[in-house]
Amino acid sequence: MNRVMLIRVLVLVLLILVFWLGTRNMKLRPSRIQTAFEYMVGFVRNGIIYDTLGERIGKRYEPILFTFFFLILGMNLMGSIPGFQLAPTALIGLPLVMAVVSWGMFIYAGMREKGWRFWKDSLFVPGVPWFLYPLLAPLEFLSTFIVRPVTLTLRLTMNMLAGHMLAVLCFLATQFFFFTVLADGNLLGLLGIGSFAFAIVFTVLDLFVAVLQAYVFAILSAIYIQLAVAEEH
Repeated sequence: MNRVMLIRVLVLVLLILVFWLGTRNMKLRPSRIQTAFEYMVGFVRNGIIYDTLGERIGKRYEPILFTFFFLILGMNLMGSIPGFQLAPTALIGLPLVMAVVSWGMFIYAGMREKGWRFWKDSLFVPGVPWFLYPLLAPLEFLSTFIVRPVTLTLRLTMNMLAGHMLAVLCFLATQFFFFTVLADGNLLGLLGIGSFAFAIVFTVLDLFVAVLQAYVFAILSAIYIQLAVAEEH
């Protein structure tokens, strides 16, 4: 149990608390807090799940897609909160686990809807001459079943790591210019004003990326399910 695991547990507890408080006393005339909560839930349900999968299939995979979005969002935001400043999604372990779950859900959805025909539709592209299948089938397998979970993992990890590192480097530069260079009477230390401004910009950008990556991971997972169950695939 290290600092990263403690932050993960804290995020999980906070998410449970937020959803419990948001649903325990809902009213027909909602308060501002209830309105904000319903907007967030509605955005994920309608904007990501139902718009991509439709209501019938969307309801089946709604819990796990909800979990993806809010868990990733909570973990990402911890990287910008003073005192924590560490996004657990910037370490490859958690994104890898979620990518494997998404990959398993994609295969499960295809097998549930199509049975063994799912593998035929995934590996053998319709309309392609049969003698090209030995060449194209391995490529389809690689792109569909290997590349997808890898890119889901790396996209989330690298985006959160890069944004956090840029902000940290700017804050460290600010500390160096103000408390080392300027403290010695060197006016070059005033460059710390610029590095501090860049640090604020990168912090705001990191917040935007935190929300965007939660959205991207959830909607890509939904799109992969849709591709698995669609008849043309």
